[in-house]
Amino acid sequence: MSEHPTSAADFSGPPSVGDDSTPLAMAAREHVDLARRVTATQEFAVPEQTRIFVVANQKGGVGKTTTTVNIAAALALRGLRVLVIDLDPQGNASTALGVAHSEGTPGVYEAIIEGVDLDELVQPCRELPGLTVLPASIDLAGAEIELVSLVARESRLDRALQSYLTECAEHGDRIDYVLIDCPPSLGLLTINAMVAGREVLIPIQCEYYALEGVGQLIRNIELIRSHLNPSLDVSTILLTMFDARTKLSSGVAQEVRNHFATKVLRTAIPRSVRISEAPSYQQSVLTYDAMSSGALSYLEAAREITEAGKATR
Repeated sequence: MSEHPTSAADFSGPPSVGDDSTPLAMAAREHVDLARRVTATQEFAVPEQTRIFVVANQKGGVGKTTTTVNIAAALALRGLRVLVIDLDPQGNASTALGVAHSEGTPGVYEAIIEGVDLDELVQPCRELPGLTVLPASIDLAGAEIELVSLVARESRLDRALQSYLTECAEHGDRIDYVLIDCPPSLGLLTINAMVAGREVLIPIQCEYYALEGVGQLIRNIELIRSHLNPSLDVSTILLTMFDARTKLSSGVAQEVRNHFATKVLRTAIPRSVRISEAPSYQQSVLTYDAMSSGALSYLEAAREITEAGKATR
């Protein structure tokens, strides 16, 4: 049985029988409202220039890869050109987007260690026209050690990416958004991502200890901004695994909003079985179940992100 109805048009309002102030009725009404808002926007605004996001949080299990994949899918579904760079040796973003990344598959390793051009390494996502992926294979696991002895080790991804973006623009195929999925650490791979990036998107889980480690991440970002990349900015905070039924989630969400203010997106990503299931089918939740609460929430979060850097179409 489907978790949610397949179309927003199936709803005409709150249930005609019973108390529409119950948690179930309120959740249904919120779902309908979100579906209507999301489906009303057919295309997202094009940014004035390519926006490069680093999706980072050294705390594991907070939804970095899930956020990278689904924000990218949402942007592509709304007509934008998107590149996902999978910097995690586990290659989970590559898996979720249905891109080959078995051992020996050319990808990020060849780009940053061997200097291979990205246009030889980037793969299209079959399910989402407009979305391409620079995959990660297990070969990337040793890259941290190999980078230590290389010249300009912190900026190798930046140089490769900027060359590729320039080439795409010259051929009339400008990339609108780049999302870099980082491993759960603050090693040289993450530093390469932050030198290449211009904005940082931090997913924060709505659970106890949510802000643990975020302070260290912010301090590291400040160091990179001071010494390596003055253009880097923490522009976006996304609340993930939000459960409106619990006081804990609401309390954590309020604490994060108090701390980061306007950087926090209004949309929070709920806990959803569909979000968890989608990667096992090598899909984003938006292609797996487009009308689920998780898919609609990621679409709305992506819309919020585009509003910050839009230009007229």
